[in-house]
Amino acid sequence: MARYTQDSIERLRDAIDLVELVSQRTDLRQRGSRWVGLCPFHEERTPSFTVDPREKLYYCFGCHKGGDPITFVRETQALDFAEAVEQLADRYRVELKREREDPQEEERRKRRERLLGLLDRAAGFYATYLWDSTEARRARDYLSGRGLSEDVLRAFRVGYAPSAWDRLLTGARRDGFTEQELHAAGLAQRSQGGRVFDRFRERITFPLADSRGRVLGFGARAMRSEQGAKYLNTAEGELYHKGRHLFGIDQARPAISRERRAVVVEGYTDVLALHQAGVEEAVAIMGTAFTGDQLAELARAVGQDGRIFLALDADSSGQEAMLRVARMAEERQLELRVVELPEGSDPADLAAAEGREGVGTRLGKALSVLEFAVGRVLADADRDSPEGRDRALAQARSLIAQAPERSARRDHLVGLVADGLDVPADYVTSGAVAARPRPAAPARRAAGPEDPGTEHEQGSPPVRAPAPAGPGAASLEAERVFLGMCLASGPLGREYLARLQEGHFSSALTRRAGEYLAEHFDDPLESLPGDDTELRELVAGVFLHADLDHEVSESSVRLSFLALESRRIERELRQAGRDGNRPRQMELSADKQRVRNEMDSVMGQAT
Repeated sequence: MARYTQDSIERLRDAIDLVELVSQRTDLRQRGSRWVGLCPFHEERTPSFTVDPREKLYYCFGCHKGGDPITFVRETQALDFAEAVEQLADRYRVELKREREDPQEEERRKRRERLLGLLDRAAGFYATYLWDSTEARRARDYLSGRGLSEDVLRAFRVGYAPSAWDRLLTGARRDGFTEQELHAAGLAQRSQGGRVFDRFRERITFPLADSRGRVLGFGARAMRSEQGAKYLNTAEGELYHKGRHLFGIDQARPAISRERRAVVVEGYTDVLALHQAGVEEAVAIMGTAFTGDQLAELARAVGQDGRIFLALDADSSGQEAMLRVARMAEERQLELRVVELPEGSDPADLAAAEGREGVGTRLGKALSVLEFAVGRVLADADRDSPEGRDRALAQARSLIAQAPERSARRDHLVGLVADGLDVPADYVTSGAVAARPRPAAPARRAAGPEDPGTEHEQGSPPVRAPAPAGPGAASLEAERVFLGMCLASGPLGREYLARLQEGHFSSALTRRAGEYLAEHFDDPLESLPGDDTELRELVAGVFLHADLDHEVSESSVRLSFLALESRRIERELRQAGRDGNRPRQMELSADKQRVRNEMDSVMGQAT
């Protein structure tokens, strides 16, 4: 690409008002022939940033950044030299001259400039039509109903394409643009019968601009359900490539550079709502998968050690896309975080309900991509069956394998899975099914003629049902065994059921069973709900495995309860560690020692 002549660059520098330019970033006060203010490049309380308007230079005595107007724009907006020069030339209306240029390259450049001019003209036409026409009233009402102000809509040049078939087409032809240029810009298309017509009609339009604010295409929202696709975008062409661009990047780039972070959402109105709420570093991927080109654009904008926050839909395909982008971000040494949104809400809803402060709080609690993905596996897991837990464990293992070995990150994920599925950490890291002792359990009923092999040893506890295989079964089996022991131990069992807390259970089903048995202890089979098959099966199984004819010792019931109590404390202790809640850790450590002492005491009495 041809370079700009040095004479052009010097004329541009002469035209720039550096005080006016810098004042867009920080307040300046005049001191003699110079201007001073707080540095826009680092946090400070005492002004150390100086601007010399005559020499067109700036310098910070704190962080030692300095340069001319072009350097200032490059540093504050993460632009390369040519982009900064072109942006300043547009702003100060300076014509740039190029050095000797290849004729074909010159022709392509001039064609591109004409198409950009055509698209800019179209954006202006749509924006004017939104505010001035009677036809667009419904669109104005819709946007207002979404809580979007006129100021933010005008800032993003949101518009409305009229319903007429050729309104834009006719005006563009009158201004000298050809039909071929209208097609190339994505503003016109041809019917099967050969008729040329406007591509966007009766739709709200969102200009899709590059980082310099040059319109490359449009996204357009239908106003009626019978219009077909809810959103219609400019087709891929000479200028517009969906996977390369980010909606709102031109508006967001200054804030991204200043805050050293970007918030990535999916839709146009999400970006508008966030900007309106003061989160001006928001951009949108426009419903596509987050691509490497988009990541590269943001990497330049956030700079070294910057952060990128994803506030996207988290379906299975979305999770896979996030994991792919996370790997790319790690290669670039970028920090990628996932923002958890309230159930059923989008970023626009969040901005309206919680404002900048609330959004900032959620950004502060954002998770790593792997932590988010593991969390989704645990949230979706069927914890009421050993098979469901084992499936979740296998999925979680494949995610954890992507974390560096012997790292704090991997240890953290292992802890989450161990707590979430109530399995030992060894099961998570190695997949080995360690031999586990069979817990004291209620017996099956005495063996009958069709139930061979259920004999009892003299003086031993009643025989237990075979423990299910797989690491996901251990905690479930312990919880079900405890419930059976309570049924088999009369008033003592009722007392222990009353002591149960939600944290004693790793399964919602066994928790419901515990609550049910506490309420229907005297006749647990009498009032089983007919519409809860899982609960009926579990309670019936617990009842059948509880030998009501054999007394269960108090020490056995107490030991079984203490085992549940120990696991509860361990889970809460690890969570307190993740939260950095030191007082809670100390409290739980004391509880852990107390339970351990009680278990030792009970086991000593039993022997």
